[in-house]
Amino acid sequence: MGTQEPSVFDYKLTDHAQQMLSRRQIAEEEVSKVLAKPEQVIQEQEHRFVYQSRVRLREEQKTVLIRVIVDVDRNPVEVVTAYRTTKVEKYWRTET
Repeated sequence: MGTQEPSVFDYKLTDHAQQMLSRRQIAEEEVSKVLAKPEQVIQEQEHRFVYQSRVRLREEQKTVLIRVIVDVDRNPVEVVTAYRTTKVEKYWRTET
C-alpha cells in the first residue's frame, strides 16, 4: 500500500501544523528529516500523503513513528500536521 513519492525539500507549514508541532513538542527539523528521507510514504486521499519514519527515543528507550501529513497538490506542498505515535504496528505498512 506504500507508494514511492519523491522526497520533499520545499514545503510550507500550515498555521495548524505550526500549532500542532508546538503543542506536541516536535521540532521542525524532525519534520524536515522525515520529508527528506521517509521510510514510507502512504497515500491517504487523492492529494494527501503520509510521510513516516521510525525514530528511536534514547531518553525513553523506545521506538516511535513520526507521521507527517502532507497535501501534495499545492506548490510548495503543505504540511497539514505531524505527530509521534508509539503504535508503530498500527500504521506501518508491510509490502505483500
